[in-house]
Amino acid sequence: TKSNYTKAHKGKAPLYLEYFQNANPQQVLLDQLQSEQGARFLKKRNRNIIIKIDEDIPMYDNFIWLTLGQIKSLMSLDNLVNMDTRTVISGIPFGSFELVASLPVYSNNRYQQLLLASALRNQKSLHSIDTIISFITNLKSVYELEVEQVALKQVSDWIYDDREIRHESGKYFKVIAVNVEIGNREVLSWAQPMIEPAQEGLCAFVCKEIDGVLHFAVQAKLECGNFDIIELAPTVQCLTGDYRERNKIPLPFLDYVLSAKKENILFDSYQSEEGGRFYREQNRNMIVFADEKFPNQLPDKFIWMTLSQLYTFLKFNNYLNIQARSLIAAISFV
Repeated sequence: TKSNYTKAHKGKAPLYLEYFQNANPQQVLLDQLQSEQGARFLKKRNRNIIIKIDEDIPMYDNFIWLTLGQIKSLMSLDNLVNMDTRTVISGIPFGSFELVASLPVYSNNRYQQLLLASALRNQKSLHSIDTIISFITNLKSVYELEVEQVALKQVSDWIYDDREIRHESGKYFKVIAVNVEIGNREVLSWAQPMIEPAQEGLCAFVCKEIDGVLHFAVQAKLECGNFDIIELAPTVQCLTGDYRERNKIPLPFLDYVLSAKKENILFDSYQSEEGGRFYREQNRNMIVFADEKFPNQLPDKFIWMTLSQLYTFLKFNNYLNIQARSLIAAISFV
């Protein structure tokens, strides 16, 4: 975070910081300013950057070299690859379809072939980039987001004492206080508030082959902390209520995702949220292939996009939310 690398807490500089500070433009492979959880943070963004170096660098005790393929494989395990890693690798481009498809390790799996074609080919998409921009712009012009800061004692239905802030129903989340001692951070001990969730969440993309091209059902989502009102989100995103209480949460496509056949689930694992701010928060992440019965006509605030189009919007700030980027990071073509 900015407070870490500017030493706002009077601690040590983060390891390897100097390589990023001194990188020249030719070394920068990826450089984006991306948002974080709009339901938790108020207009919070972090710079996501990847640089290439040629010289040897020291390897400290808690670091290891991994290939991109290994990181993606590790994402199939619960709570192993953290949120910051996932958002950084989500923006990595993969070159041309012909190049990747010619590799000897390229998969014979039909789903992975569809994913690769959707990621690297621009033909036959249901909507043009201009149409998608117009879709987002129209929603941003319809909705307004006004956030007002108020004193805690003025907030109704929330209880606070000397240990925590919690909702009277026991739902949503708590704000708890923690004392931290750790040996491998810039500061060795500190006290801070953390968000403790009341339940796990669910983030899922539904994708379908339309006119021979794989498309993702993308939701335009307004959250109170968004930097620019609307961000593109997964088909299903439930973070603040118990998604298993289906009768109480009439969300589009929630039942479809939860009842998906095993053979149609491409990805399914629990992924942790940012461990520096959230206390043991995990969300179930899923990618589900839809059958022919899944409607092509989507509800308002939803639009079909190819993976290539999602990658295009990833290049720019504040279009895809952190939940969508986390799921994109999990996609593998081999």
